[in-house]
Amino acid sequence: MRRIAWTAWSFALGLTVLAGCSNNSMVMKGQLEGLQQQQAAVARQAEQLQARASSLDRDNQELERLLAQVRQQNKVLEDQLTFVREQLGGVTSQLARVQDEKTATDQKAQALTASMKRRGGVSINPNNSSLQTLPAPNLPGTQVRRDGDVIRVELAASSLFEPGTVRLRPDAPNLASQAAAEVLRLYPDRIIGVEGHIESDPNTATATPGGHQFSIAQAMAVYEVLVSQARVPAKQLFVVGHGGNHPVVSNATLEGRQRNRRVELVVYPDQVAR
Repeated sequence: MRRIAWTAWSFALGLTVLAGCSNNSMVMKGQLEGLQQQQAAVARQAEQLQARASSLDRDNQELERLLAQVRQQNKVLEDQLTFVREQLGGVTSQLARVQDEKTATDQKAQALTASMKRRGGVSINPNNSSLQTLPAPNLPGTQVRRDGDVIRVELAASSLFEPGTVRLRPDAPNLASQAAAEVLRLYPDRIIGVEGHIESDPNTATATPGGHQFSIAQAMAVYEVLVSQARVPAKQLFVVGHGGNHPVVSNATLEGRQRNRRVELVVYPDQVAR
């Protein structure tokens, strides 16, 4: 009887153990499934983070490319600014040089005027027609015309001077000297006026600053060449600036204005005083 009871108790205990093991298996299975779900969630988060990292990396590369472009553009702008500053410095130097030249020319014109006054001046009275019987100079590259009792040899300002200045071009002294040599060959004892002219068109007035003073300055530059290089006696010359008062042709066209910008060697009928 006891044996039967022991057997029954052992069987019941076994069933209890089996039931407990079964329950533990189910619990572990549930935990495993939970862990798997967490792992899957972590994997998805990792993928999302990787995608964000890749996107940020692309954005960073694009920003670096844009930064390189900005730096390159900044370098170009700096180079342009440096170039503009250099040009501005050059223009400032040129303006200062032109101003110095103008001041020097004005002083020379005043000195020449004072000298002529001390000598009693030069009286120009075209009261005879002695030049009418003499030939006109043959000077290539110049305009020569008779004007009443005088002969005018036109030297174009564009052939003599840098644009808008009183600075002589490199070949200007040779041109002026050749013209003076031919004039002296034909008229060795006549008074010669060195007379400056500019155009009078209001639209180009700013291109020839100073009006009469500018025309005097250009005439003075030619006068100095004639005296120092062509060896024309100073007492045979006088300087006049007419500004834009005596155009040869109309100022309505560019060609006309260019023609009117000139320095004339004017041969007067009066002879040099002995």
